[in-house]
Amino acid sequence: MSNALDAVIEIFTWVGLGGGLLLAFVAVFLLLADGTWLPTRAVVEHVDGGRVVRWFDADGGVNEAPLSAHDDAKIGAADMADIFYRRGRVDRMRLTRSSPLVRFVSLLAAGVLTLGAVAFVVSIVVLFARG
Repeated sequence: MSNALDAVIEIFTWVGLGGGLLLAFVAVFLLLADGTWLPTRAVVEHVDGGRVVRWFDADGGVNEAPLSAHDDAKIGAADMADIFYRRGRVDRMRLTRSSPLVRFVSLLAAGVLTLGAVAFVVSIVVLFARG
């Protein structure tokens, strides 16, 4: 029984720490690839194809992006909205500062690293408890 417990703890330690570090690197890569998103206030307007948001960027340029069905439902009937726009792009906006994918991978990496750290601590405790 103790050999099986040792094997499970060892697997959780290596998979947790190794997989967690790999996921953390993927999260950092995704964060860098996501780019810089700046906050601004946008005007919501009705056009022939649906609704769009228009805003001024940090350089003073006017930008426009169509609203997706999800964003349109979230904004509702408001005529202004707080958005985040991608620096260097005139047609990219979203309603949240960070990407849901980056958030998911970051939380997954934290969870897997926590599993590995807890398994490591348990292996040390078991080692000294048997001694």
